[in-house]
Amino acid sequence: MKVFLASVFAQLFLNPYVFLRGWQAIPPKNIWRIPFILFFSLELLVFFTGYFFYISLPDEIMVYIYNVCGAWYISLLYITMTLLGIEIIRFSHRIWHWFPSCVLRHWKKVKLMMFFAVVIFIIILMMNAYNTVMNPIVRHVYINVPDKSEINRHDSLNIVLMSDVHIGEIITKDLVRRYVSMSNSLNPDIVLLAGDILDYDLHSAQKYHFDSVLMQLHAPLGVYAVNGNHEYRANRFSKWNWIRQCGIKLLIDSVALIDSSFYLVGRDDYVNENRQPIQALIKNLDRGRPTIMLDHQPRSFVEASMNGIDLTLCGHTHYGQFWPYSLIMHLIYKCPYGYYRRGHSQFYISSGIGIAGPPYRVGTVSEMVMLHIRFL
Repeated sequence: MKVFLASVFAQLFLNPYVFLRGWQAIPPKNIWRIPFILFFSLELLVFFTGYFFYISLPDEIMVYIYNVCGAWYISLLYITMTLLGIEIIRFSHRIWHWFPSCVLRHWKKVKLMMFFAVVIFIIILMMNAYNTVMNPIVRHVYINVPDKSEINRHDSLNIVLMSDVHIGEIITKDLVRRYVSMSNSLNPDIVLLAGDILDYDLHSAQKYHFDSVLMQLHAPLGVYAVNGNHEYRANRFSKWNWIRQCGIKLLIDSVALIDSSFYLVGRDDYVNENRQPIQALIKNLDRGRPTIMLDHQPRSFVEASMNGIDLTLCGHTHYGQFWPYSLIMHLIYKCPYGYYRRGHSQFYISSGIGIAGPPYRVGTVSEMVMLHIRFL
């Protein structure tokens, strides 16, 4: 699993730093130090067991290892940021000597109190981060779309938009069942899946028969999807067939005319260097009808606007999933999350309903988007 490659840095650099600062904070007694050493030793043992033997270990054990190491990886990030904040405070005292004398007299007790404060803070943070993933919200978005045709059968349209489900070892069948139940309870006219339905490969999806759950998605105008970058990882053709077997209409650089009312343009993912430009996809369309486009990665703001696409729906970014990565997303994408408008073209970029990596979100939300479209 690639998580182990990604978190080697944390194991080799963040772990020693956190261990050292924790060691300095706890009392120099075996009753404290032995459990402290055992905790870090066991975590390293679990990590390197998964790192070196992931091919031969059973799935159930690997999922356990993944969850343990993933939780500690995220914890390490925030423990490190908290400790760096404390380092800044300590450094400022060396310059301005502003600590009260009572703090200096009881410095050992203060360090132990900070140790427990950090532990409690991280536990609360991680519990909330996990709960955010397990309990996605419904985001209601209201958008007006121009309609110059005279034959649209719909004055309005309710769309459920889901992106970045990432079915795999971490997104369980019960959680996907919850997504389906949420969608059906909203009674949408159409369901749109904006890519990354699957995480890496088909192994878990097939083993646990996720298709039986996705087949229960209901909408009068159908369920449509486009590829994300994860659909291009490991046996993409098998993935495409599996998605179609779930009763989902997969649009790969193609256009569907929905109920003789509006066009749904499905772009292939950005990772396909040979995907069609928007101009080629829409050249034969009746431009009087509204045009909605699914495009997994939010990279085509200018192209969509120049070609008169009324509404583009994206995902991919997860809005960073963890703060402060959400701030970095603003440096990469013009709009990494939420509603955006360029000229007459409108966009909505979802933070995704699932997750990539450990099942935690900090400063972001897992969301199902309910788009209330009104044709004017």
